[in-house]
Amino acid sequence: MRQRLSVAFIPLFLALTVVPLNARVLRVEVASRHDVLNGKTFGDAGAYERITGRVYFSLPVSNPHNQRIVDLSNAVNLKNGEVEFSSDFIAVRPKDAHMGNGSMILEVPNRGRGRIIGLVDGGDWDLANDAGDAWLLRNGFAVVSLGWQWDADGADALRFYAPVAKENGKTIPGLLRGDVMPSTIMPEIPLGHLILGNIGGTEYPVAAPDDPRNVITVRDSREAPRTVIPRAEWQFAHTVDGKLTPSNRHIHLNRGFQPGKIYEYVYVVADPVVAGGCFAAIRDFAAYAKHTPDALSPAARVFGEGISQNGRFLRDFLYQGFNADEEGRMALDGVLAHVAGAGRGSFNYRFAQPSRDAQPTSSIFFPTDIFPFTDLPETDPLTEESAGLLDRAVAEKVVPKVFFSNTSYEYWGRVAALIHTGADGKQDAELSENVRIYHFTGLQHFSGPFPPAKGQGDLLGQESQSPLPVKYFWRAMISNMDAWVRSNTLPPASSYPKIADGTLVPLRDYAWPAIPGVNPPHEANAAYRIDFGPNWRNGILAIQPPKVGEPFPVLVPQVDVDGNEREGVRLPEISVPLATYASWNLRDPSIGAPEQRVSFEASYLPFPRTAAERQKTGDPRKSVAERYSNREDYVTRYTRALDDLVKQRRILPEDREAVLSRGEKEWAEATK
Repeated sequence: MRQRLSVAFIPLFLALTVVPLNARVLRVEVASRHDVLNGKTFGDAGAYERITGRVYFSLPVSNPHNQRIVDLSNAVNLKNGEVEFSSDFIAVRPKDAHMGNGSMILEVPNRGRGRIIGLVDGGDWDLANDAGDAWLLRNGFAVVSLGWQWDADGADALRFYAPVAKENGKTIPGLLRGDVMPSTIMPEIPLGHLILGNIGGTEYPVAAPDDPRNVITVRDSREAPRTVIPRAEWQFAHTVDGKLTPSNRHIHLNRGFQPGKIYEYVYVVADPVVAGGCFAAIRDFAAYAKHTPDALSPAARVFGEGISQNGRFLRDFLYQGFNADEEGRMALDGVLAHVAGAGRGSFNYRFAQPSRDAQPTSSIFFPTDIFPFTDLPETDPLTEESAGLLDRAVAEKVVPKVFFSNTSYEYWGRVAALIHTGADGKQDAELSENVRIYHFTGLQHFSGPFPPAKGQGDLLGQESQSPLPVKYFWRAMISNMDAWVRSNTLPPASSYPKIADGTLVPLRDYAWPAIPGVNPPHEANAAYRIDFGPNWRNGILAIQPPKVGEPFPVLVPQVDVDGNEREGVRLPEISVPLATYASWNLRDPSIGAPEQRVSFEASYLPFPRTAAERQKTGDPRKSVAERYSNREDYVTRYTRALDDLVKQRRILPEDREAVLSRGEKEWAEATK
């Protein structure tokens, strides 16, 4: 391995520059470095420090492990056969690296935001004033959040800096597509992925505003027919100080974008970024941490962690064969991909749109939920294509330990059943011995508030959100992954609904109880066979919108008489219930399309308190008073269910009291 020494000079008040010895990591520039909470000691790991800066990579085009990166050889900064990229980072590590536990959590941040520390430990995401109970720190983990998204938006976003591609020195044009369903009237929308009222990715400006290929359509639902909006009724413009001004970043619609309608726009773009280098960044940072003794944060083991968008990133990372570094060594020893459903994403394409996902009413027909879905090879019965998510990792002997975890929402909103069933929807799929699948019943895409409350804005649903917490599952998963990789201690068995025992069923067989005043959904998201043109499998999307073929079968978890899912990892709130935790939540009529599901949410539907209350409303579910003789009866049963989870290592023993306290609060909420 050849060595590269590079010194980058930055202002002294920021920090020192770290000079690594890894051939693919050129240098690390440190922008800030300070002790966490003024040098507070965290268990045996001692004091921690938080470091920010940028890491620089160089990728040789000829290396076979880099040749899957779309447009790498067209990068404008190609020099001496290599292309340079860089990534923002945040590292939280023991000040004395030897006092840590040797394991790094390499966070793939969601739309530029690193949040795993706040989620797991319960304090500030940046540890500015509060470290929560500091579980990660007390246990000696290093946590590094590495920018990978080239168009992450916001001043505090961790970004990936990639060059533009040109073909033989000439500008590369293309077509880009976006869509949105507003929750209120909007006179104009930004070009970019609008998600939860924010820009998830800035994407590309329009390159030719007057080109006739620029088109806007409107429709009522995902599969409804499109209606073209006449060109005279809209323009690329933005209102500034009350005056409509031409803009290459906005679309103005004369009559306004109406709530409850899906608006889809296609427009001409130019100068694609070599976005797929993001996979190499994660790969090479992991290799650098493991094989460079004086690395910024050295580690014996690296676990890739991603939630939602970033869980999909990790699935795609594995599928596209990036877990072997440039020397063929394993990069990520473990992968924790949470709430990714069956998806991958628009990460390694020409004109990639990495923020785009697949929601009930937006980001529709993007290259997200695409074949293959299972970890081992499967066959599409229509196309006869055979493939598996881990094929390349198996071939290169770099298969990591993998946890695929999902909540109830992903089965309805992200076709999660496809990760453990055949593509024909007729049988359960075999899993790799290196894979565990966990279905967390009753939870939603992200934990809702407690006491339960409805969402707001784009997330305003007809029911309150599911408040069930994922925090304690995360702590157990990290602990179990560390033990599996470190000492080959097998983790808890997979737990998810299955076709064979009737706990995973077609939508027509979904046995929802008729709860008064609750509107169940009439559909669930599907994965489709889509076609973006002859070269789209190689990263070039020529047809927008794509041709849409037959959907794959849609299967959802079956429910019991209360409407709670029958199979999966069940918190005591599901096995000793006070409410129904439905896997979906419909849009509130005030934001339009009330028959459609709101993104990301499940529903909290409390049981009637008494038999009289139940009889008055006609609720088929037993009341709280009919289920439990008193508070002590409930707490006893709840405790028994909790202790079962602790024995199964799905909840840590040290979290038992916190989960039990939560159950007591839920009793008070249900009986007030």
